[in-house]
Amino acid sequence: MKIYNTLTGAKEEFIPLEKERIRMYVCGPTVYDYCHIGHARSIITFDIIRRYFEYKGFNVLYIQNFTDIDDKMINRAKQEGITIFELANRFIKQYFKDFDPLNVKRASFYPRATDHIVDMIKIIERLIESGFAYELDGNVYFSIGAFKKYGMLSHKNLDEIPPTEEEKSVQKKNPKDFVLWKKRKEDEPGWDSPWGLGRPGWHIECSAMSMKYLGDTLDIHGGGLDLVFPHHENEIAQSEALTNKPFVRYFIHNGFVTVGSGEKMSKSLGNFFTIEDILKKYPPMALRFFLLSTHYRSPINFSEDQIVQAKLTFSKIQLALVYARQREVSSDPSDRLSNELEAVIQTTKKEFSEAMDDDFSTPKAIASINALVRYLNRLATLKEGIRSETLTKAHDTLLELCYILGLVEHPELSSEEILIDKLMNLIITMRNEARKLKNYEISDKIRDKLKELGVSFIDYPNWTLWIKE
Repeated sequence: MKIYNTLTGAKEEFIPLEKERIRMYVCGPTVYDYCHIGHARSIITFDIIRRYFEYKGFNVLYIQNFTDIDDKMINRAKQEGITIFELANRFIKQYFKDFDPLNVKRASFYPRATDHIVDMIKIIERLIESGFAYELDGNVYFSIGAFKKYGMLSHKNLDEIPPTEEEKSVQKKNPKDFVLWKKRKEDEPGWDSPWGLGRPGWHIECSAMSMKYLGDTLDIHGGGLDLVFPHHENEIAQSEALTNKPFVRYFIHNGFVTVGSGEKMSKSLGNFFTIEDILKKYPPMALRFFLLSTHYRSPINFSEDQIVQAKLTFSKIQLALVYARQREVSSDPSDRLSNELEAVIQTTKKEFSEAMDDDFSTPKAIASINALVRYLNRLATLKEGIRSETLTKAHDTLLELCYILGLVEHPELSSEEILIDKLMNLIITMRNEARKLKNYEISDKIRDKLKELGVSFIDYPNWTLWIKE
């Protein structure tokens, strides 16, 4: 299994610290506003990576934080006349309202920065004691000059990056030294510390929370490409200065969602689409399928036309699943077609695993699934039957692979779904009997009433299937 590691700039064989467990930390959103499609890409990318590891037999300890204290949180709370805690509670609730319909599995833990202030203070104290940090007028800064490996992730030459006005306004040892603890300003929230009232800097939050739940060394640290510098670079510096151990074995970063002529989607540019707004217009799986259609490291350009196309393509997968589940067993199945389907199943499983083992290539994985989908949907139009065990195997394979990509809720049918299938088959039998007797009033009434409930029939020459709209 190969993973592109930002730390080395190359694909590497994945070897976890422990044989059967993976420690994985993903940077979550700052909860001051609605999540947009850029957030969705990152969250869904790492949801799929987590799912595939679990499919491979690993126990994944998956941590995703919520940043609930920073300048954006403070400013938004002031504007609304509420506390940062009230603001955070509202948008954390909204986060799950957005991502639950997108089939994002819940993380093992969702730590909030403000619940780990004491942990951050302890780390900062140790960094000061070891000479990696220093206090200046109630603020504490990390000294990048003391950490000789600074820049190992981003490979940036800091001499070529001019200091900002804010960096020049403070007499630090190095203008690029980053803040670990900020002195409290008037009307801002603050916590007691050895350096007076204040609050943590952004970078120290993730080091404290990741190491609290996962230990000194993580298998995987993930996030968007924009976090490589300075956020993840600074996390490495402060974490490895503290422990003198490697902080992360594999850094994984997803590419941007762009709009128009390739401009990055972001709140600061005002060119974003919220998840909530998109889900008012399109099914959740249309958005998820769209985001899977491009490799996670490549940029993906958003347009509603592509969401519509994703919806159409995903509907073909749904139809194939329905066919493989509902097709009545023939008394005289075709051995030739059954053997061909068996071969397609095996090829699909092999090519799917090869694609996902190659740095989680979801476009290639989808291509392998589509080969099975096309074959099943062609079989649906034929009169010849298929062996029941082969059809069941095709259904279970397709369901399992779609579950890995998060396109279905469960890797196998629930007892409720099995019961619904039986009831619907009974209704279809009754409708078909009415049609044979030319009692079209009854058959049409059955069809129309189910249509009102969001269920449609598709009539083939020798059989009928039903689908949820």
